[in-house]
Amino acid sequence: MEAKAYIKNVKISPKKLRFLIDAVKKMDPYKALDHLYYTPTKSAKILYKAVKSAVDNAKNISKDVENLKFKKLLIEEGRKLKRFRAGGRGTAKPILRRFSHIQVILEADQQVKSSELSSARKRGSADSRSESRMTKETLK
Repeated sequence: MEAKAYIKNVKISPKKLRFLIDAVKKMDPYKALDHLYYTPTKSAKILYKAVKSAVDNAKNISKDVENLKFKKLLIEEGRKLKRFRAGGRGTAKPILRRFSHIQVILEADQQVKSSELSSARKRGSADSRSESRMTKETLK
């Protein structure tokens, strides 16, 4: 299962958004939401909305959203507004106002589930053996 959120034309430069990405990628989405909620920057607020949107999309797709992880968290460069500011001696100094695109893709971590199931099966078979031994001993 994959849940996606793609937010276009966010009025913040990609460089400012990429500053938080390395720390957030390593976390699971719920820890990342907590981390971003308490980070006092504009970029954290924008990333929080993007990750929250992807988590909500995952909830709409399936009810099992406990073991989500980031498959892709990408900041792309959007359009640029070109503006000019007056400079010395009648020259114009260029100003680029940069926009960003944020792409968040979450996936369910199926490998953890299968390993937990296999270990539960092993434990279950051992428990059933010990229970059968106990019942045989109590019957004697």
